[in-house]
Amino acid sequence: MTARDDELTVKAPKEWATGVPAVMHALEFSLGHTSLRRTALNLLTINQATGVDCPGCAWPEPRKRHFSEYCENGAKHVNDEATTRRITREFFRDHPVSVLATKSDMWLNDQGRLTEPMVKRPGSDHYEPIDWDDAFAILADELRALDSPDESLFYTSGRLSNEAAFLLQLFVRSLGTNNLPDCSNMCHESSGSGLGESLGIGKGSVSLEDIEESDLVFAVGINPGTNMPRMLSSLEETKRNGGHVIAVNPLPEAGLLRFKNPQKARGIVGRGTTIADQFLHIKPGGDLALFQAINARLLAAEDANPGTVLDHEFIANDTTGFAEFAEHTRHVDRDDVLSATGLSLEDVDQVVERVLASKKIIVCWAMGVTQQKHGVATVREIVNFLMLRGNLGRPGAGVCPVRGHSNVQGDRTMGIWERMPDSFLDALGREFEFTPPRHHGLDAVDSIRAMRDGKAKVFMGFAGNFVRATPDSELVERAMRRCRLTAHVSTKLNLSHAVCGDTALILPTLGRSDRDVQRTGEQFVTVEDSMSIVHQSHGRLQPASEHLLSEVAIVSRLARRTLGEDSTVPWESFEGDYDLIRERISRVVPGFEDFNERVREPGGFRLPNPVNEHRYPTASGKAVFTSNTFDRLRVPDGHLVLQTMRSHDQWNTVPYALDDRYRGIHNGRHVVLVNPADIDALGLTDRQMVDLVSTWEDGIERRAKDFRVVAYPSARGSAASYYPETNVLVPLDSVADVSNTPTSKGVFVRLVPTGSVAETTTASIETAAMGR
Repeated sequence: MTARDDELTVKAPKEWATGVPAVMHALEFSLGHTSLRRTALNLLTINQATGVDCPGCAWPEPRKRHFSEYCENGAKHVNDEATTRRITREFFRDHPVSVLATKSDMWLNDQGRLTEPMVKRPGSDHYEPIDWDDAFAILADELRALDSPDESLFYTSGRLSNEAAFLLQLFVRSLGTNNLPDCSNMCHESSGSGLGESLGIGKGSVSLEDIEESDLVFAVGINPGTNMPRMLSSLEETKRNGGHVIAVNPLPEAGLLRFKNPQKARGIVGRGTTIADQFLHIKPGGDLALFQAINARLLAAEDANPGTVLDHEFIANDTTGFAEFAEHTRHVDRDDVLSATGLSLEDVDQVVERVLASKKIIVCWAMGVTQQKHGVATVREIVNFLMLRGNLGRPGAGVCPVRGHSNVQGDRTMGIWERMPDSFLDALGREFEFTPPRHHGLDAVDSIRAMRDGKAKVFMGFAGNFVRATPDSELVERAMRRCRLTAHVSTKLNLSHAVCGDTALILPTLGRSDRDVQRTGEQFVTVEDSMSIVHQSHGRLQPASEHLLSEVAIVSRLARRTLGEDSTVPWESFEGDYDLIRERISRVVPGFEDFNERVREPGGFRLPNPVNEHRYPTASGKAVFTSNTFDRLRVPDGHLVLQTMRSHDQWNTVPYALDDRYRGIHNGRHVVLVNPADIDALGLTDRQMVDLVSTWEDGIERRAKDFRVVAYPSARGSAASYYPETNVLVPLDSVADVSNTPTSKGVFVRLVPTGSVAETTTASIETAAMGR
């Protein structure tokens, strides 16, 4: 069902989030997919010290945990995985691949858990059963037949555990390539790039306790009510401890307006807690200009009252580049700032007043910052802002990139990156007695280009839904179909299984909530959250099928079959005992000393961050002030700046329902949210049907068809619509500077009345995916 259906209804956006309705929606969804017993078992163990880590997001657990330590979306996600629905060989016999490719993301997910390995052979339109040995033989034969290991790609999502991720990168590098694209390439790569250049480490520096005791927290480009609701509990503590919150977003977000905590009486019978003390209704792409304006005001305040505003001791001892930064920032043009942000002078003045009144400041951000052309520069400017008043390396202050997938940060720590430093490769090579390749591999965008150009012939995905998560949907689908072989390690069905190579494999795996029993007994895996805490995840449910293998087992068996007797790695031993993997990790990855012992402590352990010790692994050994230039978005006449977003009832690319109740959208997803004044200026009407047409310098028009205009209090000049339906509008080559992250928060679009013949050109790209 899409927005072209008559059942779409639109109500006023909510002004608060969570509360009792969230609890009821979570239970209703869970009981619709699995039994009362399995629901209860999951919800009583999720995010507990010896329970299953919620795959829904990477927000950390507090030291003192509530018996219901989960949010609405986490409950839905874990019980979606725990569903009692099953996909059998009869399903694939009755559903050709060509038919599956026309189905919606929600329909595919709703079919249930995958239960046995399947193969689609060349020329066939059906998957058929295959045993594991034969599946590994097909994969190994294709990998060995490549002219170069660099013709293979190994994609991971943040669902992968630390143990499986470490083995995967070891196998890939033993094979001879660094082609390890991951989901971070498409979301937080700009964070890693910006923080790495400024501080020498691409991770956040704060803890939950820091957030709760901070004087001022910026929430920039984040929708916690939908994407990580447990963040609201931490911000509630910030407010109750006397701190303040500034929200920066083109859309008003219910959770940042008011939060009703269902774990507290005041969240059930009271009005809850107002979260944002100030809401900056910023234009998309205006964040860099905002922080430059704040920094310019702080420098001016220091000039007016020397020695009272900046932390000169911190700047002198811990940083370099201040003089050049200050000279650059003093020339920021006020009118350019106001034009780029859409804010008033009074808005900026109020922010600066709050900053000057605060001793401890944290800036949190998510994809609203990272998925824009100047995302890396914005992260660097945020670091500049924090350094001016010494808000690094002390309690209640620091940088906080808020990541989505539960272990995307852990996967990177384990070596899932196409550009791992020599120090990691040296340690890996010493431990396993081989020479890892040193040339950089391909990230997600470059992997698509390689498949498009016939330079990559084998694609293997570990969790995730690469086809739907990536930009330029029609191009990606054509690129994937050029592969000789595609293989996906998955728990559930998604479009990447239907948009596949000549030969395709579905390799079903255990879910995070499933019991994992190997030769030496029941195993657990580990993950690393957004705040660098490494802890256990221990499934409790009977697996969906006796034919499932763990991710560790799949990597180990594939490696043995591909590398043969020449491998110096004890793959079979690793499969049987995950402690042996952790023992090797402890000798390769810094911070994991005594891994097996420390991770068995309740709550796990926190990895060290050198920034908190006033050490900076940069070339100079100091934190780096940078001079960042923003080019104000020059939006063509008649266009709006589109940002893609997810709905409330959605995890990653998978909608759980056709509702987005906090934004007032029900029974449809083909909607585009536009400010009423922009609707009038474009000569359109509320609820009118339009096509979204993006323009790019390649001259190709990309079109998403049949969307309904919905009047919404979004920032002037902007539009918002759901992904993955609008990923077709994001050109592959429209990427953030430095990080190569797709600019999903900065696409220029026209809203063309549906059926307007004059607007249809032979150069347009249209995709059947928009009807899915």
